[in-house]
Amino acid sequence: MLEKEKINFEKTIIVGIVTQNQSEEKLIEYLDELEFLTFTAGGEVIKRFWQKMEKPNPKTFLGTGKIDEINLYVKEHKISTIVFDDELSPSQQKNISKIIDCKILDRTHLILDIFAQRAETSYARTQVELAQCIYLLPRLSGMWTHLERQKGGIGMRGPGETEIETDRRIVRDRIALLKEKIKTIDRQMSVQRGNRGAMVRVALVGYTNVGKSTLMNAIGKSDVFVENKLFATLDTTVRKVVIKNMPFLLSDTVGFIRKLPTQLIESFKSTLDEVREADLLLHVVDISHPDFEDHIEAVNQILLDIKSNDKPIIMVFNKIDAYKHLTIEEDDLITERTKKHYTLDEWKHTWMHSMGEKRALFISATNKENFEEFRKSVYEAVRSIHITRFPYNKFLYPDYKDAEEDKE
Repeated sequence: MLEKEKINFEKTIIVGIVTQNQSEEKLIEYLDELEFLTFTAGGEVIKRFWQKMEKPNPKTFLGTGKIDEINLYVKEHKISTIVFDDELSPSQQKNISKIIDCKILDRTHLILDIFAQRAETSYARTQVELAQCIYLLPRLSGMWTHLERQKGGIGMRGPGETEIETDRRIVRDRIALLKEKIKTIDRQMSVQRGNRGAMVRVALVGYTNVGKSTLMNAIGKSDVFVENKLFATLDTTVRKVVIKNMPFLLSDTVGFIRKLPTQLIESFKSTLDEVREADLLLHVVDISHPDFEDHIEAVNQILLDIKSNDKPIIMVFNKIDAYKHLTIEEDDLITERTKKHYTLDEWKHTWMHSMGEKRALFISATNKENFEEFRKSVYEAVRSIHITRFPYNKFLYPDYKDAEEDKE
């Protein structure tokens, strides 16, 4: 009888700092997320380290005392990887590596590693490799000796040129090649988007792991990969969906995250084009996550960055089946009541109640709870856009008079 295959997780510690701009409470939220990222990448977090500082140490990010403490812990517990919550400068990474003998990663590097693991298609792999090369270029010194194996051929190495200069040139050439490859694929995808006709385009956007792919499967009866890990889906999936008599295109996009590496925004431009060219956005939120309001803010910031914040948006608060609120006993006079104690009904009567054009829906994509209300809202929003585009389409609007009234 075969034994069950065991996953060997790397023993990892995660590190962050409390500063004037980042409170201890906020750091704990970020470290919770970093631990989930580490798990997704194949690491097991053994311990967390953090330090209060006015600003990061320009040489080693942390103070020398804390670095020595971490170094001792790494030796005693045979830790293989340290992940810092903030992006390290090339010099910080190099200096820390001189002191601590293990892999030194930062949040950006970790996210890039996860993307590399998750990339399925040739296009996604190209995008991820470009982001990795852009990130690695200033960090080549003493890190990437494996590039030496790629050397060879006439003219690859000039007289007096050092190893690191050769490595840099290899990476720069690779970046130029990948950018050209992506441009070619982008042109092809742009033509494909143009060939889809004038159907209304709806894009699912949201923080990573909020249930976009599950919702896509529930609406479009498609088979999109779903897993309870961050960045389960990298490739944009587009499906034709029909609700009642209304056809539209629905796209599932890569999840956003706080501190999203700028390299990824650049290399995943085409994926984000699905959002830019959408007529309607379904902003999916995991309401069961304690930091869901921060997640909304992070997504809105990225939408602002890619100039897509002015589109019609339906807010879809997902995972209501998993939502749990803290209760306060009637005789408990000490505990202060906060948002963590809100019920779903109380949330519905907060800022969510008066969102203007942004409608708020509360559903469970897994259990299809409140799904008819969701389908009706999406149908009405798509129909409204379609009527504006095709005001006299009798085939799609048997109730032609109603369509004319909507137009007015």
